Amino acid sequence: MNLSSLRPANGSVKTERRIGRGTGSGMGGTSTRGHKGAQSRSGYSRKLGFEGGQMPLQRRVPKFGFKNPNRVEYLPINIETIQELSSKLAISDITIDVLVSNGLASANDLVKILGNGELTNKVNVSAHKFSASAVEAIEKVSGTVTVL
Repeated sequence: MNLSSLRPANGSVKTERRIGRGTGSGMGGTSTRGHKGAQSRSGYSRKLGFEGGQMPLQRRVPKFGFKNPNRVEYLPINIETIQELSSKLAISDITIDVLVSNGLASANDLVKILGNGELTNKVNVSAHKFSASAVEAIEKVSGTVTVL
């Protein structure tokens, strides 16, 4: 051990930059803020989306259309899916709970039954909405339709 190998203990020396403490510190004068401009002033805070005075992206991109806040989204499920489910599980009552337990819908989904596909066995279906062709297909095989 000699004087050249002496070091301060870990964490005892702060490596803070002492800004604005004269020219000898290397960070005096403008205090690392540069010359003039908004960023050199006190109290400056850049606005969200500010691009240095260039027209911001959100103002350059064209806007069109309309989002209806009252729109009701339904999860579409076809008759062919109902047929597969009823034949796989060997059940005749298809409810929202059955769809949720088989991963076809989540608990908060509104379900609409659509008429794509064919039914071969009698099925009682309960859902939030039905298309006319789905109702026709279900009733054709003497099944029942229940709107929730």
